[in-house]
Formats: sequence, structure tokens, C-alpha cells
Amino acid sequence: MKRTMLAAATVTLGAGVALAAGDHDPDTLRIALLPDENAATVIQDNEPLADHLEATLGREIELIVTTDYSSMIEATRFGRIDVAYFGPASYTIARERMEEGDLLIEPFAARLKDGSTSYQSVLIANVDSGITSIADIEGSGIDVAFGDQASTSSHFAPKYTMLLEGVTVGEDYEENFTGAHDAVARNVELGNAEVGGLSRPIFERLVEREMVDADQIVVIGYSADIPQYPWVMRTDLTQELQDGIRAAFLELEPGTEVGDAVLGPFSADGFAPITDADYDIIRAIRSELQPEG
Repeated sequence: MKRTMLAAATVTLGAGVALAAGDHDPDTLRIALLPDENAATVIQDNEPLADHLEATLGREIELIVTTDYSSMIEATRFGRIDVAYFGPASYTIARERMEEGDLLIEPFAARLKDGSTSYQSVLIANVDSGITSIADIEGSGIDVAFGDQASTSSHFAPKYTMLLEGVTVGEDYEENFTGAHDAVARNVELGNAEVGGLSRPIFERLVEREMVDADQIVVIGYSADIPQYPWVMRTDLTQELQDGIRAAFLELEPGTEVGDAVLGPFSADGFAPITDADYDIIRAIRSELQPEG
């Protein structure tokens, strides 16, 4: 089956009326994936997931990659997406924007690795920058690369990690947004930015795949543990469909043909249950970095 990769401009964001709770039962399930890396790569990596969901749910699957986090938030808000793989911060933003509407989303699963549903952000520096620690950034005026403004591990977490050590944007460094995690690593590798912040699992995967030259990069710090990216679904899906989606994710097992094919791109041991309350720490971090909002 042909998979679909949609840019933000092609996701119709018309404010349609949400269906009554429990009545939404689409023949084609629209699944959105974060544009953390090149969109074509994201689609290709998730073909096994789409095949698995088609087989278990008995309906067509349409994979969607929007151009940025904001587009994904708005597409979800206006009911153009049924299931989504959000970043922790972008999930909380989407949830807040949907609170007063007729449609809501709820997290149901998160990546499980080494028995944990948490991960870290990493701060990296170009090897020729002379920066070997976060403290070296203080008073430097250097450029720090982040991914998307709504990204947890490529914006909020690394910025908060620097803040805890007294290093702040504007006073000690200038921020630049590249849009994606792989672009952050690449810009630091090439020296276009002296420092960058991104997801540690994504960075380690880029190094493992030799998509960046590890010899040109030095790790200068890690964030505290943050909850993993949540899989969320619309709460107005039929109960049968909600149960089927949840089971399709939570029953995946490594060591099986299907499990390895689906979990491999996530470098995951499986998916585990997660709830909205697990993301209260993300809300706290956002309130520290965006006190006005």
C-alpha cells in the first residue's frame, strides 16, 4: 500500500466539528509522526509499523509527516489526525490548546528502553570550538543550535539544562533553530554552530549510522531524565478501536519478526503504558522557560 507523506500545507486545518465521544471509526487511520529527521526517512522507518497496524486493526493506515511541530499540533487540534507520536513538550502544548474544545487527545504508550520510559537530551559542541563543558558557554556569545521551538529534547530540555548552570540565552549565547535533530548535529559537526542540543537516542543513532562524524563532536552534558515521546490518540475514537490501537502497541515483543521490525527504528525494547500526569514535569520546565505563557 502506498504511504503518504504530507507537508503542513497539505494538511487541511479546517475547524470541523468533532464527532461525539466514542463514535469516530475511520476506515483509514491517520497517524502523524514528528519531523525529527528527514521526512522520507521517518516514513521509511515506520513502514513496518503501518503494516502491523493494518494487519491488526483491519483498516488502511496513512502515515503523515508535517513540516514542523506547530503544524502537527494544529492538525491534531482540528481533528485531521487520529493517532500521533508527539514529543513530550509538543504533546503538552497540543493538549492545552485542545482543553476548551470538543476534541481531546490522551497518551497511551511510550518507548520502553532498558526498563525505562524516560530518556535524555544531549548537549554537543564542535571539537574546534574549545568548549568542553556547559560552563564554557558562559559569557561566550556563541551560537547554540536547537531543533524545533516546540521540541522537548532539542529545545526545552537542553535550554533548561544550561539554565540550571547559570547559562542563559541572550546573555551567554544566541539561539538558532534548525527544525530537526539531525540538522542540529550536522550544523555542530560542520562548525556552523559551536553548540547544539538534541535527543540523546537520536544523536547516538546518527553516530551509529555514521550520519555525523563523531570525531568532530564532543559531548558537553546531558539533561535530567525526561518522559519518553508519547503515542496519543483521539478520545472520540470508538472504544473497540481505542482498545485495538493500545493492544497493537503494548503487545509488541522484541525477538519476534514483527516486534523487531517495528521496534528497531525506535531502538526500543517495546512500548509501555503512560498517562498525562507523567508529563507534569514537562509542564514545569516550560513554565520556567516561558513564564509569561
